[in-house]
Amino acid sequence: MKKAKVIKIGKNLQALRKSHGYTQEKLAEAVECSPRYIGDIEQDRSKPSYEVLVRICNTFHVGLDEIFCEYLDVKGKKEINSALFGFDKLKPNNQETIVHMIEYFNKASEGNAS
Repeated sequence: MKKAKVIKIGKNLQALRKSHGYTQEKLAEAVECSPRYIGDIEQDRSKPSYEVLVRICNTFHVGLDEIFCEYLDVKGKKEINSALFGFDKLKPNNQETIVHMIEYFNKASEGNAS
């Protein structure tokens, strides 16, 4: 875990926003604040309120660990979570293919673990 004197989440928030195809203006509208405030958060000039953080997480359907990942001691690979941001935008047949692949590899892993 990285020890931080100052927690900076601007880059993570910006990456999250862009991966969902949101502009600062669109995100600001979704979380009911000004685009300037979103820009200030992304540039680490302002810290978001709890309310805004919760709205951001709800807008993108992510947990706070996605935003604070480098400061939290959590299990799992964040690269995978980042890669899955667009999963819900895929066509249903592509989503189904991915789910089947995951199920296949999980079953294969269970067979190797025995």
